[in-house]
Amino acid sequence: MRFEGKTALVTGAASGMGFLFSECFLKEGGNVVLADFNEEALQEKTAGLLELYPGRATGVLTDVRRYEDAVKARDKAVETFGRIDVLANFAGGTARRILKVPGELEFPDVPIDVFDFGLDVNLKGPFYMDHAVLSVMREQKSGVIVHLGSVTGVDGDPKGMDYPTAKAGLMYGLTKSVAQYGAKYGIRCVSVSPGPVLTREAMAKLRTLLGRAAEPQEVVDLILYLVSDQASFITGENIMIDGGRSVMPK
Repeated sequence: MRFEGKTALVTGAASGMGFLFSECFLKEGGNVVLADFNEEALQEKTAGLLELYPGRATGVLTDVRRYEDAVKARDKAVETFGRIDVLANFAGGTARRILKVPGELEFPDVPIDVFDFGLDVNLKGPFYMDHAVLSVMREQKSGVIVHLGSVTGVDGDPKGMDYPTAKAGLMYGLTKSVAQYGAKYGIRCVSVSPGPVLTREAMAKLRTLLGRAAEPQEVVDLILYLVSDQASFITGENIMIDGGRSVMPK
């Protein structure tokens, strides 16, 4: 029950690791505000969690590309539970995959709107959420912000250049800056950067030093540790959980 009485605001919470993190946070005694832009999935997932954890979960329709939505999610958390102890920025994904761009198109041939979407979701989205939530955490004089980086932020990608650009910005620039700002208010900020994770079948084909992709629970377990009091001396760090992919011989 590491999170009894604590509240997490989770973006991208209606699917994947965002939902798994929300489930685990609730199991350990916390409250969760699920923020997602997929209204149908959000309603379904929130209702399911409320059956198991009455009064401890709520949902808020959120497009992280819109600053007013970041503020709305923040306000819903405070109105419902009175505080925000954890901001977990799970919302994101590769724009080429989400928008179904043909794989054979090279970088200069992809419409710039595709990359605008990717940068908005993967970089500006967490930036907006951090900005909105930090005023609450500053008043509380406590809180933890988590960014989801990626091994791609180290490796790069010659086609989907928006994704590694955004993830590198989160992993280093934003994480370190928020940690520096937040320290005097008791606020920590960390980045967790997975390699291949079995959220999609294609991930199983990517090479790692350990010869496999990660289970989603392995990544979520690390994040749960980092937002707990057990990790109270960790801030400003980007932690790779990539099975050694980033250190493989080229």
